[in-house]
Amino acid sequence: MNSLKASIQRYQLGSLLLLVLLLAVVLPLSLDIFRLNLVGKYLTYAFVAVGLVMVWGYGGVLSLGQGVFFGIGGYAMAMFLKLEASDRISTKIQTTPGIPDFMDWNQITELPTLWLPFKSLPLSLALVVLAPMALAWLVSFAMFKRRVGGVYFAIITQAVALICTVLIIGQQGYTGGVNGMTDLKTMLGWDTRTDSAKYILYYVCVALLVLSILLCRWVQTSKLGTLLLAMRDKEDRVRFSGYDVSNFKVFTFCLAAGLSGIGGAMFALQVGFMSPSFVGIVPSIEMVIFCAVGGRMSLVGAVYGALLVNAGKTLFSESFPDLWLFLMAGLFIGVTMAFPMGLAGVWEEKIRPWWKSRRQALGDAAVKPPMSPAPAPSTAPTTTPEPTLPEGVGSQRA
Repeated sequence: MNSLKASIQRYQLGSLLLLVLLLAVVLPLSLDIFRLNLVGKYLTYAFVAVGLVMVWGYGGVLSLGQGVFFGIGGYAMAMFLKLEASDRISTKIQTTPGIPDFMDWNQITELPTLWLPFKSLPLSLALVVLAPMALAWLVSFAMFKRRVGGVYFAIITQAVALICTVLIIGQQGYTGGVNGMTDLKTMLGWDTRTDSAKYILYYVCVALLVLSILLCRWVQTSKLGTLLLAMRDKEDRVRFSGYDVSNFKVFTFCLAAGLSGIGGAMFALQVGFMSPSFVGIVPSIEMVIFCAVGGRMSLVGAVYGALLVNAGKTLFSESFPDLWLFLMAGLFIGVTMAFPMGLAGVWEEKIRPWWKSRRQALGDAAVKPPMSPAPAPSTAPTTTPEPTLPEGVGSQRA
């Protein structure tokens, strides 16, 4: 029992257990399938926010291009699903049956070599993680080995996001162009559009998100996590101690890219399409907002940030279709100005100390012995002594 309590305190599993209770029990019981599917969509963005906690909060490297890795993972899964939906029977009316419809529209007569690995589900699942990590390694290794960081690295990641967006839109015959990949219905013959399939995909998303948080928490509590914090605060001291700082940054950036790829794959499965609108600069900055609102030092807080911002986005867009962008901007500015460390900072700096002091006061009041009552005043009658007469007075009166 003591070891279990120590593990919970060390890995801060209490807040994670509350999150699991909310996502796995409370929300499925209180929301209909449409709203629950929306929450599942929000949780796919939480993968990116968790990765940003590692690369930005612990590594001290701000990336404004995480949408690229989200999109690569999403396209990897979408390519497998699109090939399954493009069998010869379903595409018999095309000029070239057996290839995706947008390829046939662009006069492509055979499946490109790039698409061949995505005929296999295991290879597609591997590429969901490995393809974003490969691009992240290429970018980060080239930058960090030359000690490029700070605002310059943020600008470079924005440029990468822009380049990838232009590339996807320009290669319409291979990627679907601006319309993206649509009509993603089945996975190995399993219809992903049914209500039961949506429930299953939601719980799979929750399970993968919890495993991702546990992995990142394990990294944070290891020696590597300590070095990441030291590198963020005093990079030169870590370098003078004999460590290669660039390798730590490359590892953290690749880890965040892999998590973003998983989120993109789950997005393609739950929503049923993938487009370049999730790859560019604007969605990448929105993903940074998720992390900032939740708290860039808290893994669980990043999940709450993704849920809160996206729920506000949905609510504002439904209620105020002409003003929702301004409302979202006001929400972000207000939260970041009032709570610089996000929602997790409010918990750690305000609520948690108040709750501990409250519990301490209640504990002291319970332990303190009750005061003994003061003795009651005596009610016995008091006799007043008779005055003594001067000598001789009584005899004279007599």
